[in-house]
Amino acid sequence: MDRNEVPPWVLALEQEHLEFIRKFVLNSGSLKDMAAAYQVSYPTVRTKLNQLIQRIEAVQEDDVEFVNMIKNLVIDERISLDVAKVIIDKYRMDKQH
Repeated sequence: MDRNEVPPWVLALEQEHLEFIRKFVLNSGSLKDMAAAYQVSYPTVRTKLNQLIQRIEAVQEDDVEFVNMIKNLVIDERISLDVAKVIIDKYRMDKQH
């Protein structure tokens, strides 16, 4: 997969988050098994998962909000569709770096 194809929410995660996701997948999504792997309680793992979900949602919400703002500028005929596409592409490329 090319770096430009990686979703912005993935790029916004820290190494610790990615490792948690990797272990989560390898443990077939079992929070009980995750708790054993991390040697912590089930509620602790659940809290960590909830924090990860919130982080992913925050990145997605930021992206959606910006893109919707640009789309509204097109609808209001304040910018062209071509300009909007350039702005959105640039925004997403900058978020990946």
